[in-house]
Amino acid sequence: MINSRLYEILSDARSDIDFERETGLIDQGILNSFDLLSIISEINESFEITIKPMDILPQNFNSAELMWKMIETYLNT
Repeated sequence: MINSRLYEILSDARSDIDFERETGLIDQGILNSFDLLSIISEINESFEITIKPMDILPQNFNSAELMWKMIETYLNT
């Protein structure tokens, strides 16, 4: 289950997007680079992790579910 804090971060960044349903955030150009940087910064701070540049890929950011899977990987290491 996706953490509610992640949904708060995403909604704060772009309240006009349905993050519970959207699966092409990067591939369809829904999020721009500024949005992505803002989201990554908030994720890092909120979950006390540091997302590595090598993990900033569409397959990790195309949906909230994919973001949460990546976050869980960081939290479990």
